[in-house]
Amino acid sequence: MDTHELTKMLHTKHDSKIVFLIADGLGGLAKEPGGPTELEAADTPNLDALAKNGCSGSMYPVGRGITPGSGPGHLGVFGYDPLKYMIGRGVLEATGIGFKVGPNDVAIRCNFCTLDADGKITDRRAGRIPTEESAPLAVKLRQVSIPGVEVFVEPVKEHRFVVVFRGKGLGDKVLDTDPQETGVVPLDPVAEDEPSKKTAEIAAKFYTQAIKLLADQPKANGLTMRGFSGLPHIPTYEDVYGLKAAAIASYPMYKGLAQLVGMEIVGDASTLEEEVEVLADVWDKYDFFFVHFKYTDSRGEDGNFEAKVKMIEEFDKIVPDVVKLGPDVLVVTGDHSTPAALASHSWHPVPVLMSAKDCRCDPCEKFSENEALKGGFGHFEAIHLMPMALAHAGRLAKFGA
Repeated sequence: MDTHELTKMLHTKHDSKIVFLIADGLGGLAKEPGGPTELEAADTPNLDALAKNGCSGSMYPVGRGITPGSGPGHLGVFGYDPLKYMIGRGVLEATGIGFKVGPNDVAIRCNFCTLDADGKITDRRAGRIPTEESAPLAVKLRQVSIPGVEVFVEPVKEHRFVVVFRGKGLGDKVLDTDPQETGVVPLDPVAEDEPSKKTAEIAAKFYTQAIKLLADQPKANGLTMRGFSGLPHIPTYEDVYGLKAAAIASYPMYKGLAQLVGMEIVGDASTLEEEVEVLADVWDKYDFFFVHFKYTDSRGEDGNFEAKVKMIEEFDKIVPDVVKLGPDVLVVTGDHSTPAALASHSWHPVPVLMSAKDCRCDPCEKFSENEALKGGFGHFEAIHLMPMALAHAGRLAKFGA
């Protein structure tokens, strides 16, 4: 019996409310030995107060030593085994913008990038080109035509867009073309199995035509392709937890992931303050709320320690407004670590705090990586977070006689 079978068997009706505040890429590293992490350097009186009266711990999104992408990281936080439920980034992006992914589709998350005269990448995100500049370029790529397959191109946000290939016999086991570094050319799409060879060939043809259409662009004159993926099959929050769940997020990928696990996307917020306003507006309609904040992650990916500190402080400011709503269980954590020192996701555990009536308080005085090491939850894998939240919310019955 896996965790979902157990929670499905034990979940019980209750009017309690659960809120997950997720600061993307929250975990960090010190700039020098003995120094503070971004979270430790930030002024976070509200999070510290929660930690002092709650319970903390260190969470591994997938497993020890494993660096997760945002998809697996969030799946773990939501209580789904990321090694069992493989959801590609392409499907997440496509679903998040409202594209109906079908059974014969392969969706791909693409980034505009900047290429030099030799075709080498000088900026993997085209200077984080604003959406008002990137969206028309994505629409321009709809001119690409490949015999035997339908091609859909949809703008997403900033440097991101989605490509969907629709046709019979398309596999989704194709390696990313993003080399994850600058100074080199984008990789060729390479199939990992026989059914995906057709997809890889189509992707190569798309790239060839797209590069010609983008040739005159000063920043977004190239592209990389990531997260080739077909439609997954995954049980819903209501099925496995008995929860009516709402998702409040500004970035399409996280909306997509939430939809795939059966959450309802609510509101149209673009800032953290607006997200909390939406939370208050729909408070009486749902049992569980996922509230997502992106910019802790993006500042970490930029390698900007000070900017990530500032984003954590912005995140801290909204905590009192959430607490005022009276959640029975409030969880604050991240989906993975994104230390500015590495300018990328990392394998380091993420600090977690839970505030609830029946929490067994621990010695933690602040919310930080080092304090979490002595927290009452100890070190645990993310798939155990949801059962702990359900238990503290009075939503799990006793197991056995």
